[in-house]
Amino acid sequence: MKIIVGLGNPGSKYKDTRHNIGFDVIAELAKRHLTDRPKAQFDSEVAEIRIGTEKCLLISPLTYMNLSGKAVQAAVGFYKVSAQNDLLVICDDLNLAPGRIRVRARGSAGGQNGIKDIINRLGSPDFARLRVGIGKPPPRWDTADYVLGKFDSSERALVDAAIATSANAVEAWVSEGVQKVMNRFNADPTKAKKRAETKTEKADDKRKDRTSYDRTGEQSATSLETEPDTN
Repeated sequence: MKIIVGLGNPGSKYKDTRHNIGFDVIAELAKRHLTDRPKAQFDSEVAEIRIGTEKCLLISPLTYMNLSGKAVQAAVGFYKVSAQNDLLVICDDLNLAPGRIRVRARGSAGGQNGIKDIINRLGSPDFARLRVGIGKPPPRWDTADYVLGKFDSSERALVDAAIATSANAVEAWVSEGVQKVMNRFNADPTKAKKRAETKTEKADDKRKDRTSYDRTGEQSATSLETEPDTN
């Protein structure tokens, strides 16, 4: 049994807000794996799915963000799973740009109040978390207003791609474990693209250098062969 928790705030007022991106990833997983209608349990909406052969519980706490640990503690205790091995929490992250995700096996709350409450209630930071970037608020913006606001239209494509990538990462976590997922999904796609482009450019330069050398050699040999004998 794997427990996958997406953090957010309940109610239509908060739908599609930056702080609810954990709910959005859970919704994407539910859509992919054709769950039945969620049921109310552990102060949450709960749906059961299978990823491969593994039974998984999708949990969207209805306790509001700051009390997320109440729902997580109840589910972990009821199923008697290992939080370190069998729990993954999905949340927003102000320190990651929209479109970026980051997976960690453990760590601090990093200013995320839902993660903070989970750590306090479980008594340990030893559980996996998947952070989805929402970017920093513009200058002079209140942070609370920013996280409870909706994404700009210019961000939407990046965010939708991040939600899909996050769902891929969750599926990989279930089947492959956290270390492999960290290696696969934590790279900055912009930097990776730049590295690939640089590598291609260097390879092209080497080919050009070899071609230039070969042509120069050919021309020198030809000159030697056709040069008149002055002896």
